[in-house]
Amino acid sequence: MTQPATNRFPTPALDTLPDDIRSRILAVQEKSGFVPNVFLSLAFRPDEFRAFFAYHDALMDKEGGLSKAEREMIVVATSAANQCHYCVVAHGAILRIRAKNPQIADQIAVNYRKAQITPRQRAMLDFAMKVSRAAETVSEQDLAEVSGHGFSNDDIWDITAIAAFFALSNRMANVTSIKPNDEFYLMGRLPK
Repeated sequence: MTQPATNRFPTPALDTLPDDIRSRILAVQEKSGFVPNVFLSLAFRPDEFRAFFAYHDALMDKEGGLSKAEREMIVVATSAANQCHYCVVAHGAILRIRAKNPQIADQIAVNYRKAQITPRQRAMLDFAMKVSRAAETVSEQDLAEVSGHGFSNDDIWDITAIAAFFALSNRMANVTSIKPNDEFYLMGRLPK
């Protein structure tokens, strides 16, 4: 085992992983040109890897409701609040690409309240931040405010689930000390 992705836990070699996990990682590598460090770090625990990415995909790849860029906005804003270096950098890259905006991820990571987003997106992020930082205080008024911006019950569920799921991801990335791949820093910043 090598340790390119994390300093605290062993990172399994690709050729030692179960076939399904190795195939998934190789597919990501083929699409992106590199293996995001989170994949190898979480592969340390194969059953948890499978569960993590199944839920990730269910939340982040679904069609309808929130756009894929809006889903990434939630990840970037809440990950910044949770001080997760890996998730801010990695999902910031994905956000820049999905939003086709080279500045949006930095704006949201630093202070989403001043980012160039719509009032609807700001309401979405206000709610996601409350879920991420103080879920025990979410009230009927909070739900009414976010639904007043046109979010359906399914959308509100998705905002909640994404904020909650990435709270888990942020904590795992921070404790395991996963480093962002260098490739993420330039993705989506310059036109092709």
